[in-house]
Amino acid sequence: QVQLAESGGGLVRAGGSLRLSCAGSGRTFSSYTMGWFRQAPGKEREFVAAISWSGWASSQTIYADSVKGRLTISRDNAKNTVYLQMNGLKPEDTAVYYCAASGISAATLRADYDYWGQGTQVTVSS
Repeated sequence: QVQLAESGGGLVRAGGSLRLSCAGSGRTFSSYTMGWFRQAPGKEREFVAAISWSGWASSQTIYADSVKGRLTISRDNAKNTVYLQMNGLKPEDTAVYYCAASGISAATLRADYDYWGQGTQVTVSS
C-alpha cells in the first residue's frame, strides 16, 4: 500500500513558477514509477510526467508533449517524495494535479496507476 499527498498548488500569473510535492508512505516507495496527471474542468484526466524507480540506473523520465521543456519531474527516495517543477506556466496549465504510483516501468496510462493522491489545484491567470 502506498498513500500519497500532494502540496504546493496555488494561484500564479502566466509565466510564473510553482513546485508541486507529493509525499508518499511505505517502505517500497522507491520501487514505484511515480507520475503526475492533471484534470481541467470538463476534461479527462491527462498524463503530465512520470519518473521510473531509481534502482541501479538513473531514473528515466517521460513527459507529455505539451509540457516538455517547461515542467520537470524528480524524486527523492530518501524523503519518499516526488516533485514537479513548473516553469513558464500558461493559463492552459490550470487544473487539479494528481500524483500517482505505478508498478509498471515508464507508465503513462491512467489505468496503469494503482495509487492516487487527492490532488492539488493549480490556477494560472493570464
